[in-house]
Amino acid sequence: MHSALDGMPYAELAISDEVKEQVELMNAQLMRCKKRTDTQDMELSMDIMVILQNKEDERNADRAILERLAKKLELQTLAELRAETKAIKKIINERNGQQGDSTKQIIDLLNKFKEIAGVDEKNVLGDVSMPRSLDKCPSLMIPNDFLCPITLEIMTDPVIVASGQTYERRSIQKWLDSGERTCPKTRQPLAHLSLAPNYALKNLILQWCEKNMVELQKREPEPAAEQDDKRKEDIPSLVEGLSSLHPDVQRKAVKKIRMLSKESPENRQLIADNGGIPALIGLLACPDKKVQENTVTSLLNLSIDDKNKVLITRGGAIPLVIEILRNGTPEAQENSAATLFSLSMLDENKAAIGSLGGLAPLVELLRSGSARGKKDAATAIFNLVLTPQNRARATQAGIVPALLRVMDDKGLGMVDEALSIFLLLSSHAACRAEIGTTAFVEKLVRLIKDGTPKNKECALSVLLELGTNSKPLLVHGLRFGLHEDLSKIAKNGTSRAQRKANSLIQLARKC
Repeated sequence: MHSALDGMPYAELAISDEVKEQVELMNAQLMRCKKRTDTQDMELSMDIMVILQNKEDERNADRAILERLAKKLELQTLAELRAETKAIKKIINERNGQQGDSTKQIIDLLNKFKEIAGVDEKNVLGDVSMPRSLDKCPSLMIPNDFLCPITLEIMTDPVIVASGQTYERRSIQKWLDSGERTCPKTRQPLAHLSLAPNYALKNLILQWCEKNMVELQKREPEPAAEQDDKRKEDIPSLVEGLSSLHPDVQRKAVKKIRMLSKESPENRQLIADNGGIPALIGLLACPDKKVQENTVTSLLNLSIDDKNKVLITRGGAIPLVIEILRNGTPEAQENSAATLFSLSMLDENKAAIGSLGGLAPLVELLRSGSARGKKDAATAIFNLVLTPQNRARATQAGIVPALLRVMDDKGLGMVDEALSIFLLLSSHAACRAEIGTTAFVEKLVRLIKDGTPKNKECALSVLLELGTNSKPLLVHGLRFGLHEDLSKIAKNGTSRAQRKANSLIQLARKC
């Protein structure tokens, strides 16, 4: 499009000056778009990588990433999730039931999306759930209106929500208890949270079951609400204990707060409402390393909620979290990195964390931390360097050699994360000068030739950024027979890899 407009024969077309100005304005906009790094695409990729790598991570901060992913991928409503389930079933059927690693990862991710959407299905590929009493009669057709839209099971206690939709009481209550305030089926905001029994539908279900000799499943009773109420009553006294003059009281209180803040949005709300955030921030400087660890993890759990992110930041927590990132226990360092990532989801915090010195200890964790610590550090760094001024800070902190070590560590499996960060950094002149070596270009070429499809995507993106700014580097890469690989990827690669390969082919012709 840009090339066509750039050579537009205005004189031959006899168009007015006004139209000419509009065309030139459009051309200038296309040029700007062409130079933009596709950070949205990278954010999406990074989010997916974080979720897939944290399958066994007990921390609770992944929900915010999952919700953002579900929104970007348009997998929020029940209709969208069902359509995606059908698509995955079709892929597996076409492969004669074989499930490769990538398919299993997709299924795992879709399971997570269903979980946050309130769909209570253990097997994402399972058909509509039926009561055990129907196992012997699978041909019996259940009226669709009798099925809860969330669990897809026959309702035993149907209730109507404010949007007019009907759900099984237990299922919709679970949805509301998770902090949701919309109708799962229509996504409409709920004017109120009252649940009205749908007696008419319940009677119809009972009549149908009696006629067809179907015995409804008996629900196991919910855990006693009294225990939950007791915990809620404990929260004010626990928050008070955080400021106790007795170290043992503080230790016990912060340990319980850490556990409660992980359990539910309601607990997090109660902790914040009772002054828990300033009390926790006051404990970040405690000399007891275990107290520091429990405190920063509690703040990580609380930071899942955006309102709490603001309170934590305004309370002056960032410098104290950075200090624990420098000197805390290994687990405290990992959770401090995760906390900085969570707080950096607010754009104004990205610059604040960078200006307060957060990048240097994150780079150090990336260099010498545990495998989990390195992943946490990479995720936080990626989010921070979305802000241009942090790219210079990361370069000064030694990010380039740290990322190169990560790329070379085959057992770590973080090549894509490293390349995604390199892509953002390569738009900064100082970093580009540091990574713009023939040795680095050769690494990229090897990945383009022999890497995974995702490796190829990321390596092509970085090479394109480097080659656009330095033709000799691209020429050096082309000496390794890259033309043939680019042609193959342009035909058979992923959609993003095809775009990058075609851009490199065009750039190579100019060279």
